[in-house]
Amino acid sequence: MNEERDVSGQQRVAIIGAGLMGSGIAQVSAVAGWEVVLRDITDEALARGVAAIESSLNRFAAKGKIAEADVAAALGRITTTTDLDAASDVDVVVEAVYENLEVKQELFATLDKIARADTVLASNTSAIPITSIASATQRPESVVGMHFFSPVPMMALCELVRGYKTSDETLARTRAYAEEIGKTCIVVNRDVAGFVTTRLITALTNEAIKLLESGVATAEDIDIACKLGFGHAMGPLATSDQTGVDIMLHATSNVYHDTQDSKFAPPELLQRMVAAGDLGRKTGKGFYQH
Repeated sequence: MNEERDVSGQQRVAIIGAGLMGSGIAQVSAVAGWEVVLRDITDEALARGVAAIESSLNRFAAKGKIAEADVAAALGRITTTTDLDAASDVDVVVEAVYENLEVKQELFATLDKIARADTVLASNTSAIPITSIASATQRPESVVGMHFFSPVPMMALCELVRGYKTSDETLARTRAYAEEIGKTCIVVNRDVAGFVTTRLITALTNEAIKLLESGVATAEDIDIACKLGFGHAMGPLATSDQTGVDIMLHATSNVYHDTQDSKFAPPELLQRMVAAGDLGRKTGKGFYQH
């Protein structure tokens, strides 16, 4: 990588995955003036992603938080494609695909072959060690974690994760990009499964689920305790419903697999809910009825 590169010169980003997270990252990047290539495997997925971005931007405009002209300008900065080769000439790639190590390793192995030598390769994973993802490439120094929070346009935090071989330059360039698109960063200096935020929320949520399944308190009262007792904006069970009960299971399973620490072992109730399809808001039922 070119050590003399000006980190403020990045202007083009490829977002791989047009789902909830990917479309949100594309939106905030475009609003901040970046040229965005949004890639997914089907035109239908891309259409849903762009529709979600347009709807979100229009809501911001209706509330006076963004000008109508800025909505059109942001949408004009986003191009869509099903061709991964579109990531061959960008400054930053942000992967936002399914939370599975093998899927991510396969994608990064391909990106390693097609992306420019100076491209930052970032993963939006919430729990998978960055070192494991980077091992699929010949440039682990260029691979970094960039964990956004949902909904991306509303949440200010971005967790930057240094893999075992992530370079200082890669971390600096990633931070510059994150701050340009309006995020406040924390840095995870040691690549542990779950990083900082996922380890904290999975430990809290697992204990909340255990309290619920053992009949100690209702979901409502557990969440009220966290909101009023700890100042949380939303309780852990309501948060799981919003992000997806299945996402919670994947996250805590990944951390448990890596650490073998019993506090991260998925509670039986969580496993049964996912098996039954009670995944939260997206299915109409989770810890609450929606």
